[in-house]
Amino acid sequence: MSYLFTTESLISFIILVILEVVLGIDNVIFVSIIMNRMAKDQHKKARLIWVVAGIIVRSLLLLILSWLLSQKGKAVLTVFGKGFDLASLVMIAGGLFLIYKTVKEIHHKLEEDDEAANLATKKPLGFGAGIFQIILIDMVFSFDSVITAGGTAKHVEIMIAAVIIAMIIMFLFSPKIAAFIHKHPTIKMLALSFLVMIGLVLLVEGWNSEASEELHLKNYVYFAMAFSFGVELLNMRLRKKPATPVELKSSPTIKEGEGPAQL
Repeated sequence: MSYLFTTESLISFIILVILEVVLGIDNVIFVSIIMNRMAKDQHKKARLIWVVAGIIVRSLLLLILSWLLSQKGKAVLTVFGKGFDLASLVMIAGGLFLIYKTVKEIHHKLEEDDEAANLATKKPLGFGAGIFQIILIDMVFSFDSVITAGGTAKHVEIMIAAVIIAMIIMFLFSPKIAAFIHKHPTIKMLALSFLVMIGLVLLVEGWNSEASEELHLKNYVYFAMAFSFGVELLNMRLRKKPATPVELKSSPTIKEGEGPAQL
């Protein structure tokens, strides 16, 4: 066990925790949006189930990581002469599901005023349905988490420990993220747009993972989202300041009987 406490192992552990938290941002955003559709008294229980399920799923995937990697390139389904392995099918299905749910949520937010009369009678999302959606999409995001862990750390104990720490961090901060997104509609629309882009990236990765890696699509998506978020934060800060109207400078009026100033 001494190999777990070497400098190399500790550095890889810290880096992996940071990477897992960064990669989990899109997961937290999706979970926050789904939970906002559920009854408030169910949020804490749903969040706890999400974290426990996330840790279990990721730990199991890490334990069978070598088998998952060995299945890469082994087609389990062929469509029009193109083969898809297990990971590709999960990515494509997850991307389609994410795009569908996100576009549906965008439609719900944009049509909210037209449905104002029905809001009082509209029931919140059921607990079972919400948990199913959260766990389903979390399993999709788990693949990225596991692949990142496999490429960063050498020992499965370090991978599992880093995943557990990252999930706990996401659990602690997810209520604040959910409240922030719910309070600011523009941030929520940015987050939804971000999830659509992530869904498209998942489709590309599932269709051709090599091309996706060469193009570094996720890097562009994360940069675009970070830039947009930064701009929106500046807008929010400016909106808090009282607006001062612009005053045009006018030339002094000339009284009747007075001529223009002599040079």
